[in-house]
Amino acid sequence: MDCFVIHWRFLTAVLSCCLLISGGSAENDSKPNILLIMADDLGIGDLGCYGNDTIRTPNIDRLAKEGVKLTQHISAAAFCTPSRAAFMTSRYPIRSGMASESSVPVILWNAASGGLPNNETTFAKILQKQGYTTGLIGKWHLGVNCENRTDHCHHPLYHGFDYFYGLPYTLVSDCRSGLPSEIMSKLQDEILFLNQVIGLGLLSLILGRLAGLLPVGWKVIGLLSFCGTLCFLSWYIPFGLIRQWNCIIMKNNDVIEQPFEIEEASNDLLQEAVHFIERNKERPFLLYFSFMHVHTPLSEDKRFAGKSKYGQYGDTVEEMDWIIGEITDSIKKLSLENKTLVYFTSDHGGHLESRQMGKQTGGWNGVYKGGKGMAGWEGGIRVPGIFKWPGVFQAETTINEPTSLMDVYPTVVSLAGGTLPEDRTIDGRNLMPLLLGRTHRSEHEFMFHYCGSYLHAVRWHPKNSDAVYKAHYVTPIFSPEGAVGCYNTIYCTCYGPGVMHHDPPLLFDISMDPSEMHVLSPQTEPKYYNIIKQIQAAVEEHKNTLTDVPKQMSFYNVIWKPWLQPCCGTFPFCSCRKNSEMHSADDPN
Repeated sequence: MDCFVIHWRFLTAVLSCCLLISGGSAENDSKPNILLIMADDLGIGDLGCYGNDTIRTPNIDRLAKEGVKLTQHISAAAFCTPSRAAFMTSRYPIRSGMASESSVPVILWNAASGGLPNNETTFAKILQKQGYTTGLIGKWHLGVNCENRTDHCHHPLYHGFDYFYGLPYTLVSDCRSGLPSEIMSKLQDEILFLNQVIGLGLLSLILGRLAGLLPVGWKVIGLLSFCGTLCFLSWYIPFGLIRQWNCIIMKNNDVIEQPFEIEEASNDLLQEAVHFIERNKERPFLLYFSFMHVHTPLSEDKRFAGKSKYGQYGDTVEEMDWIIGEITDSIKKLSLENKTLVYFTSDHGGHLESRQMGKQTGGWNGVYKGGKGMAGWEGGIRVPGIFKWPGVFQAETTINEPTSLMDVYPTVVSLAGGTLPEDRTIDGRNLMPLLLGRTHRSEHEFMFHYCGSYLHAVRWHPKNSDAVYKAHYVTPIFSPEGAVGCYNTIYCTCYGPGVMHHDPPLLFDISMDPSEMHVLSPQTEPKYYNIIKQIQAAVEEHKNTLTDVPKQMSFYNVIWKPWLQPCCGTFPFCSCRKNSEMHSADDPN
């Protein structure tokens, strides 16, 4: 009898374990894999599915054809760092301190102390707790360290990612030899000019002393030489070695290539993405694939050179599209297509003023005015937005309602079975009802468009109306006169003499006038005064939700600090090449 009881208890325990395991497996099976793909500096008009007929993007176009295309998808900022901070947190950058009050709108160095604050909860953190394996492959640009070069307080692994392979910073022209520097170029010019003045002065003093024309002591010349050397080093150490400091690849917490080779890095990121998917095919995963493309310097991959009708920029876009095809094909080959949500977007609009050697190297924003750096005009913030999930989302669906990159956070958290943080304001909205066709109305009535920490414009989508109004309180002053962009300064500024304030604000109905060409007035819009009143009331209510937070983008937090520099080897002799673990990608042709 005792033997029977023991056997019965043993069988019960085994059955219970099996039920728990199968229940856990069923729970995991109900959670979709999530693939988020973000391009860098891509214009909405660069894609075939958004009207481009000169650049071939068949893989992105296929995502749109087989899924849902958003036509009024809005970035929370028109620069990389604040836009990506908002994407990761579902909060306007000003709420997390990631909005700049200075002329420096983004994190400039891997060795800067600013970055995504420790107390922010990213969607990766929530999905990690829900049993997802989380990976970030590609560009981060939200900081690395706080107090020393190994604390990694802003690093992706600290913000919910189990695996990171990519650029902790971004791609800049400094990463390719022979191109002009992008980082603090005006300050560099001033320091170099000062060095030249000191050098010429010293040379004159030495020649005058040797010729007996100037009664200057050698001690004075030595002291001036020492000051000149310090001045030169103040330029050379941070700026002369930018490629060494900023153009690095990290694998988790380790620097594995310093500096990296651009074309090799593109291939490596692709292979890392494919391998991540293969490693995690049996369990739910979140993969955030963040492109270097199409930020300058543009790709020089010989496989794509001269293939597009739009020069090197078009070649780079077509290379990006091919990479997306390789990643989505890997999902299909593993029979994961029906259980994987794929999302594609860009961090902000194309960079209109980007030119090298007289050629356009920035994107096209279609019919929308403005571009990168212009947070009020549509061209700076209206970006592609494509969702695909076979069997769940209706193919060939187009949604014209206002949506935001910040909406991705609550959407994927909902799909993962998580809950949103309740101790802070979340500005995004769950898109699933809209994507599934259960509602045809966006939950966004008002959207606020910041340039740095300065509110430039507000969008209003009145209830029970198809209209979308936008009021511009501040607009950049284009240069030269007559241009649509700030070509004299490369980027438009957010404040100061480079902007114009409007009281009353410039008002547009972008549902009827998406190019923002026709300013509304009391004579042309009967509801003009009521519209302005409603928008102003929303601004006041929004401002009441803001609290003071540490300024991550202060000048001190964005400058280079040698003690924070990620380094492969012994600082300052930082240099290494990755080992040859990576396999080369198949030729696209």
